[in-house]
Amino acid sequence: MTPFLRPHRDDVLIAVAGLVGGLALWAVGLHTQGGRPLGGAWVLLPLVGTAVLELLRRTGPQAGLVLGTCLLVLDQFTLGSLATVVMFTDLVYAAVVYGTPAAARRIPVTTGLITVGVTIGFLTWFHKPEALLIGVVTGLVSFVPATTGVLVRNHREAAESARLRAEQTALLAEMDRSQAVAAERARMARELHDMVANHLSAIAIHSTAALSLDDPATTRQALTVIRENSVDGLAEMRRLIGLLRDTSGHDEPAAAPTLAGLDALIAQAGANGAGSGLGFALADRRTEEVPLPAPVELAAYRIVQESLTNALKHAAPGTVGVVLTHADGVLTVCVTSPYGDRAGPRAPGSGAGLIGMRERTELLGGTFAAGPEKTPDGTEVWQVRARLPAEERALST
Repeated sequence: MTPFLRPHRDDVLIAVAGLVGGLALWAVGLHTQGGRPLGGAWVLLPLVGTAVLELLRRTGPQAGLVLGTCLLVLDQFTLGSLATVVMFTDLVYAAVVYGTPAAARRIPVTTGLITVGVTIGFLTWFHKPEALLIGVVTGLVSFVPATTGVLVRNHREAAESARLRAEQTALLAEMDRSQAVAAERARMARELHDMVANHLSAIAIHSTAALSLDDPATTRQALTVIRENSVDGLAEMRRLIGLLRDTSGHDEPAAAPTLAGLDALIAQAGANGAGSGLGFALADRRTEEVPLPAPVELAAYRIVQESLTNALKHAAPGTVGVVLTHADGVLTVCVTSPYGDRAGPRAPGSGAGLIGMRERTELLGGTFAAGPEKTPDGTEVWQVRARLPAEERALST
């Protein structure tokens, strides 16, 4: 069962205004034509019917137009009411504005053909120029409100399309903002982890050693390493906080670490790992002298830094090797550390370092692998290998 649709408040006002206006015209005896077969109060029948149909101008515009056309034809056999004609023009307009898209395309064409046909027909019948006035009136009653409805409907549809585009643009902008915030937070997390984890790991290892060994010399050495790493870690934290708080709007980038600083990084790792029986060696086998893009150098440096931090945490006594190769436009970073149990203190790990190294590599379009490997002599080692595209055009695609 189809539910009853309440008419719009504006439609009720239009219907009441048309009906009251028509009754006033009938009361003063003002009609649009005379000498019709249906005189007297017959003019009120199409008037009241058209006023009722005005209640359907939004909820049933096409049915209102069909019935309104029948009532307009009936009005031609009465004395006629201007209010009936005016309300019929509104039904034509409403059928185009509120009707289906097919009706909105069909009604203007139909009313245009009717206007032309009526004009030609009455010219042929009367053979007088005055017959053109009948065509003009027909066009004013049917074709003009139909074309007006087309203009209004097109304007509304254009406004709705613009609103939808604005909403989509705002949604995309919000998505871009959210993604940018998430990417920046991930970048900050990687930087914070890579900068501080190395120092904190060394502090954790040497503080454990200082607490577990009753040797003044060892304790003093451990406290020295702890202080050095505390100062360095605090400096790194201050630098990062300074970057985050910088609101000057300057676009000058902060100095990023490069592969030229690996010697100092290896030396620091050697000092931190001496108490655990760890040694560190760097083999720079790069044959290409082409400068590396800054993002590649930063990623390679951070991967080596995090690999050394993991070695300090988990590696068995032995030598940790860092090998760099650059060939065929690819920079390869390989860090190999002894794999197995060790008797000394360990620092806990969360797995965030491996995740950060993998993210750095994938952001540059490279490949990353980490896990235990067998050397040719049968020794088991833990190997981290990252292949980074090192060409500017590769990074820009």
